[in-house]
Amino acid sequence: MSRHRITILDGATLNPGDNPWSGIETLGETAVFDRTPTELIAERSRGAAVLVINKVKLPADVLEQLPDLRLIAVTATGFDCVDATAARKLGIAVCNVPVYGTDSVAQHTLALILHSCHRVDLHDAAVHAGAWSRSPDFSFWKTPLVELTGKTLGIVGFGRIGRRVGDLGHAFGMNVIAQSQHRKNAPEWRPFDWGDVEEIFQAADIISLHCPLTTATKGIINAASLAKMKPTAILVNTSRGGLVVESDLADALNQRKIAAAAVDVVSTEPPPADNPLLTAKNCVITPHHAWATLAARQRLMKTTAENIAAFLLSKPQNMVN
Repeated sequence: MSRHRITILDGATLNPGDNPWSGIETLGETAVFDRTPTELIAERSRGAAVLVINKVKLPADVLEQLPDLRLIAVTATGFDCVDATAARKLGIAVCNVPVYGTDSVAQHTLALILHSCHRVDLHDAAVHAGAWSRSPDFSFWKTPLVELTGKTLGIVGFGRIGRRVGDLGHAFGMNVIAQSQHRKNAPEWRPFDWGDVEEIFQAADIISLHCPLTTATKGIINAASLAKMKPTAILVNTSRGGLVVESDLADALNQRKIAAAAVDVVSTEPPPADNPLLTAKNCVITPHHAWATLAARQRLMKTTAENIAAFLLSKPQNMVN
């Protein structure tokens, strides 16, 4: 396998220094670039039999310039950065990593929910600023404190991650309503109900998005859907930024039509300075890192190496085109 040239175009996120490429390096002559600007993608990719990418975009016009390319290994589940149809026509296989971050993303989702319910950061800052030392009382709180037991968790998209979030919500004593296009294998625990998105928007105290970004789901959170939500509702998005019309969500937060939002994703990443969510009230934003625990990145690395090795042995796996 050493005769094959492998080029990694945007390796910094998967391996910022704690997740070695050794499993891939054993498979061929490997070149690693932490980041690749658009104008250098074709140049750096030429001569490679295998490209490893995360978010680098590979449209048809770039793929047409790479006659040696046989495999694109995407170090993620989503592969919309690649024109998979054009790749297939050119005889280039595309593989992904379908399962790696379920527990990490679900855990981060719960972290965002708990943050919105307790604002640990705000109270910690107040204590360190002397507010507790100056207080006439033994206890104080600067925001409403929300107990999850008995609250309704609405989950839009009940795949692996959505189901795991449901498990965790149930463990906190929440009632769970889930939307899915394929209503099968309902969890054994109760209370649980299937519901459509309209029912979830109206009934849920916390709404968590775990659906893919498609033409049907793009902008599913908009002025009309936000108007259906409870004024005490909390919206959480660890899926895709394009699910949300960000100006509508910012307006709803600023006008207190819903209580809070917590998102790990935005429509353009990194966000431009004028993204309205950056200045919206009660909006927590984390930098698309729900997936990025070391454990999850190690699984990504291991499966990517296995994908490449299987392909080079003519036993491809996790193909998406």
